[in-house]
Amino acid sequence: MKLGFVSSILGKYSFEKMIDTAADMGFKCVEAACWPHEKAVRRYAGVSHIDVDDTSENAIIRINDYCRKRNVEISSLAYYPNTMDSDIEKRRRNTEHLKKVITASSALGINMVTTFIGRDQNKTVEQNLDLVKEIWPPIVKFAEEKNVKIAIENCPMLFDRNQWPGGQNLMTTPKIWHQIFEIIPSSSFGLNFDPSHFVWQMMDYINPIYEFKDKIFHIHFKDIKLLKNKLSEVGIMAYPLEYMEPKIPGLGDVDWGKFVSALTDIRYDGYACIEVEDRSFENSDEAVLQSLRLSKQYLNQFVM
Repeated sequence: MKLGFVSSILGKYSFEKMIDTAADMGFKCVEAACWPHEKAVRRYAGVSHIDVDDTSENAIIRINDYCRKRNVEISSLAYYPNTMDSDIEKRRRNTEHLKKVITASSALGINMVTTFIGRDQNKTVEQNLDLVKEIWPPIVKFAEEKNVKIAIENCPMLFDRNQWPGGQNLMTTPKIWHQIFEIIPSSSFGLNFDPSHFVWQMMDYINPIYEFKDKIFHIHFKDIKLLKNKLSEVGIMAYPLEYMEPKIPGLGDVDWGKFVSALTDIRYDGYACIEVEDRSFENSDEAVLQSLRLSKQYLNQFVM
């Protein structure tokens, strides 16, 4: 496995400074954020370390040469929109930019894009599966033509009233994974697996590693702490942020030894990127850097 981090946490940094930081800390890769140049729709969105509107030869050479010089790989180009938004115009814009990210990933020789499948939060699962049939086969076909793999993260994108009732990402459980992989039986379409989202959904995050071993393209290392006193008060039907909070690896409830052990069982040797969304490390630029240092120090028990 190659240990890295999601670049969004260094949103204030230039591409070069972000890569320098990864190299100086001893990371082997980064998942590079590639959002459009517009106002962020939520926390950790809106960061663009690679401009996918510029796939000129000079831009491709500059990016690849800099990564080679600093000995840091780009695991994936990252863009996490809602391509199944109820707003048709937003859906169109998000899909259009996603295709630009796919094109840039191909041009750079990365050949991986990490994203969400999206969801119309006011429709049922069954209605959203119909939307998948409509929206996603052309996107996957486009990626196949570019020799790019698409890895869908399993975050429900349900935090508070703004995403209620259904959340903004459908691909959240093994049952739904099976249904969507039947709709899109492509070897270019798989998972960016983050165990933390299964913790607060009260689900097993170990067995799916074995069941979907051929579909795990990318890994996120993020932790979640269940606030059991709050859960007892509000119950699982409450807004999730009322009873859980994201943490850096080692400070939450994921058993990272068991998780990485299962990954080694299936001989996973791909990219694993720390995703920092821990509010305890947001009070200063130095605290952000410390979150990466501490996460790496902890995970180096299992991944070098």
